[in-house]
Amino acid sequence: MEMEEEMEVEMEVEAQAEAQAQVPVPVPVPVPVPVPVPVPVPALLPKVPLLHIFSFLDASSLLQAGQVSKYWNKVADDESLWRSLCRSRWSGSWEAPQVPAWKQLFLAQARRELRMARAQPQDFSYREAAGSLGVLGPLAYLSGSGPSVSGQKSIVCTVSSRRVLYAWDVQEGSLTWSSPAQQANIKYLATLPQRSLAFTVDREETIKVWNCQDAEPLAARSMPRCCCSLEAFLADDGPVLMVGDSEGDIHTLTVPALASVSRVNAFDYSVDLLYCSPNRKWVFSSGTHPHMLPKVFSAQGLLRPGGSAPSSVSLPFTFCSQACWALKCANRVTVMFRRASCRRTGFGTFDLAAKSPGGRSGLEARQIAAFMLPDGMEDPLRMGVRDGDSIVFESGPHLFLFSIRGRLLHRLSHHRNAICSLWVDSLHVLTASTDNYLHLYMWEEDGRGAGLLSCCHLEQRRADPTPCCYFSRAICDSASIVCVVSKAREASVLVMYSLDP
Repeated sequence: MEMEEEMEVEMEVEAQAEAQAQVPVPVPVPVPVPVPVPVPVPALLPKVPLLHIFSFLDASSLLQAGQVSKYWNKVADDESLWRSLCRSRWSGSWEAPQVPAWKQLFLAQARRELRMARAQPQDFSYREAAGSLGVLGPLAYLSGSGPSVSGQKSIVCTVSSRRVLYAWDVQEGSLTWSSPAQQANIKYLATLPQRSLAFTVDREETIKVWNCQDAEPLAARSMPRCCCSLEAFLADDGPVLMVGDSEGDIHTLTVPALASVSRVNAFDYSVDLLYCSPNRKWVFSSGTHPHMLPKVFSAQGLLRPGGSAPSSVSLPFTFCSQACWALKCANRVTVMFRRASCRRTGFGTFDLAAKSPGGRSGLEARQIAAFMLPDGMEDPLRMGVRDGDSIVFESGPHLFLFSIRGRLLHRLSHHRNAICSLWVDSLHVLTASTDNYLHLYMWEEDGRGAGLLSCCHLEQRRADPTPCCYFSRAICDSASIVCVVSKAREASVLVMYSLDP
């Protein structure tokens, strides 16, 4: 029986196996996989035309363009774009080895400027120079006034009636160097911040070059006639110093050796004004004689030793008292002149161009605007220009901004007494007056043109009981303000404001 039962079980299992084998196994139906449709990749604009397009953007727009893609970011970081932005924003000469990264330079300097624009009086450290300095004369930055990646210390030079040249660390408020007492009083001072050099002319007509570190000058040169003007700038082949003398000659000297490059007779009268254009192509020269016509020379012509006279062009306004090159339009110069017949002040603006490359066959000056100030307006003594389309000047206690064609743009009244000092650069306008106050403005641009943003009001000297007897000179950079305060029959005081770190 047991055997029969086992056989039945086996037969049942085999029957089930055969039945399962006969049941068709369902075959899985393949699910169709969608084939991706290729998306067309937009063609990348080549770098050269994209660079050209980006060259029209300002810094903010260029930073936004760099967020679009990796490719755009790489193009937007191109050094040529940021070098152009730096040169258009800050006037002056640049040396490539001193600028490791133009974008870093632009952003670092822009942050410092924004901090200066937003600063309030409590954000500045106030210091007065210690000691009896005598009567202080000319004042100029030796270093720190130009843009830098890491920020430089602001060093300022000033000349004393004690026949001494001083150098001061503005942030520390300390004297860093002083020259030995000279044999004669120093009457003129110029600096070349790119090389940290100072130039002086004394009343014995001796020119000296100082590095403000050594006791003795790097070089000295005696001039045959009275020196009336001084201009130092960084030419393509190196630094040069130009000197105007009482006989109408312009002397061009090498730096620091003070070797003669050329001497050009420009006028029959003294050369009282010498200004090199920001692009170093032109040199404005004039005197204050009522019959002199100002001239503009080709800088390259003045830098050529000997040979033919350099190309020049006269500007048709006599009695020129001041002139300024436009910081944003380097071929444009504005002159301030007096009309002796009506005793009124006027302004004329010119665009300069060479008739041939290099200016060897002559220059031309195209007058684009001129106007006279209204009757009854007090004659200004100082002026400044930035964009080439507007002029800033003081008149009594007021600061005026006019278009070059005579339209009043702004009238600013932050002083009670007459403004006695006006400082203008590509970023700032600084005024000082006999009411013991400084006022800082910054240039701003909108769709209608340039304007002035009022920033802060500072005391020239804090807690002075008799503030109305001052005559002041004031200069500034993006981290400091320096002011020479002179009081009648008393020694001057050097006041230094610096932004707290």
